[in-house]
Amino acid sequence: METSKSTVRQRADEIKEYQCKNLIAVLENPMDIKNIGSVIRNANALGVEKIYVVDSRNSLPDDWEEMRERRSLSKISVSASKWTFVKRFDSTEACLEHLEKNRFTSIVTSPHIKGKQNFVLHEADYTQAKLAVWFGNEARGVSDIVVDRSEACISIPMFGMIESLNLATTTGIVLYEVTKQRREYQAKYKRANRKKA
Repeated sequence: METSKSTVRQRADEIKEYQCKNLIAVLENPMDIKNIGSVIRNANALGVEKIYVVDSRNSLPDDWEEMRERRSLSKISVSASKWTFVKRFDSTEACLEHLEKNRFTSIVTSPHIKGKQNFVLHEADYTQAKLAVWFGNEARGVSDIVVDRSEACISIPMFGMIESLNLATTTGIVLYEVTKQRREYQAKYKRANRKKA
């Protein structure tokens, strides 16, 4: 059964205030296209504004409309690819330059200590005006160049013998905390502005 345009518009209006503006999830050279679909689904469900994909192997088309048609992406994302903005970059450097030019603060995710500042996930502040959260390659993690140009490294506390999670699980956990903080901050900011008016 197809959803009517008015139902889609109504849902879009209902969720608008819960969307996290100026929040980008960045995937650096993911190995498996299915993981991209899962991340799109997570990001859309949690209200992340955009996804950037560094795709040095050129395994994805430049055009997002063409990317949406890929069954491997649309099937896994369960139609979230229709509603999520995704931009592809040829290199990590190009993506970093774009983010820096647009004044985004980058943070990286890693189970190991990296970078200038290191935080456990729930102890960091994610209320920067413009924030890009980087997720590394499934095998190698995030690259040194991103670590060098990022403000901080965040890790998910883990208590088992295994020290890593798959990309879809990691993005779900990390983006849940990030979007929760940003929504709380956005709500406070709106209330403060209403009082001034």
